[in-house]
Amino acid sequence: MIRRLLLNTLFVFLLPLDGLGQDEGFQFDVVAEVPTTSVKNQARTGTCWSFATTSFIETELIRQGKDPLNLSEMFFVRMTYPQKADNYVRLHGNTVFGPGSLGQDVIRVIRRYGVVPEDVYPGRRYGAELHDHSELHAVLTGAIDAVISRRQVSPVWPDAVGGILDAYLGDIPTEFEYEGRTYTPRSFADALGIVPADFVELTSFSHHPFYTWFALEIPDNWARNTSYNVPLDELMQVMDRALENGFSVAWDGDVSETSFCHSKGVAVWPVDGREGACDTRGPETHVTQELRQRGFDNYTSSDDHLMHLTGIARDQDGTKYYITKNSWGVTGVKAGYVFMSEEYVRAKTISILVHADALPRSLKDRATD
Repeated sequence: MIRRLLLNTLFVFLLPLDGLGQDEGFQFDVVAEVPTTSVKNQARTGTCWSFATTSFIETELIRQGKDPLNLSEMFFVRMTYPQKADNYVRLHGNTVFGPGSLGQDVIRVIRRYGVVPEDVYPGRRYGAELHDHSELHAVLTGAIDAVISRRQVSPVWPDAVGGILDAYLGDIPTEFEYEGRTYTPRSFADALGIVPADFVELTSFSHHPFYTWFALEIPDNWARNTSYNVPLDELMQVMDRALENGFSVAWDGDVSETSFCHSKGVAVWPVDGREGACDTRGPETHVTQELRQRGFDNYTSSDDHLMHLTGIARDQDGTKYYITKNSWGVTGVKAGYVFMSEEYVRAKTISILVHADALPRSLKDRATD
């Protein structure tokens, strides 16, 4: 079994009650909290999906009794890009080719290829201190569009894509040394005991029948990953049950609202879009299944960001908030975290990824059948 504390770069992060939770107008008491790893920075990339889900996997390993590990987000990016490129070429460019993906794409990489530590694959061959994929994605897009425009696709274009990715991110590690043993990405994942089949993605939208699987109609779902559809109240109960029992939740949702205030560490769903909602407490609109669906249908709720739910808190009025680990670095008054109110989460959640053992038995039987 792999056991190692990466003390220079990683620590189990538990929010103190007296600092991160104190802000003018908002005072929070943490009522449930899951040990997790340190806040990371996706910087100038569209890879929140990898950062959020990697944090989720790292936290799962802690929950299972393993010492904290710093896993490579860029390994998942490197192994996903060729799959996206293949999809784009096969559809003659009539789909999205962007840096975004979903949490299930990380799980698929683990299932197919494995996982590696951060220090084995930092993914910054271009020499920058922080991640920056602006040039990488521009070069990739130009190359793939050129392939499609010829209308006579050769069998070697995937090698060109791989070469671009290797140039910017680094060669794919086939073997590496870790704590005196030699691993492949596959054998490392197996040694950690990560079981991809253990994770379930849930959503809640009424344009599909509840208690059925469907592929969310969102641009970043290029792989047509399917989610299990449940009523909104049940989705919220799953999140609560998970966090109250030591499971964390990978969250896909919308952070485009002015009432999502990362710098102030708060996100709320104020009545009538009240100004200054992140500065002072006030009434929030209760979000029903119908209101939530309307936001999805009219494009005001989209999957523009993935984050990681690691706890529950309440303010001095008893309002519930979800302690949310972001991937924008240790910034803002809550050091990289945001407290999202229950109504904000009801309105803006697109989907969640959770361990199947966190589900109630009846739902687990349905969703894993």
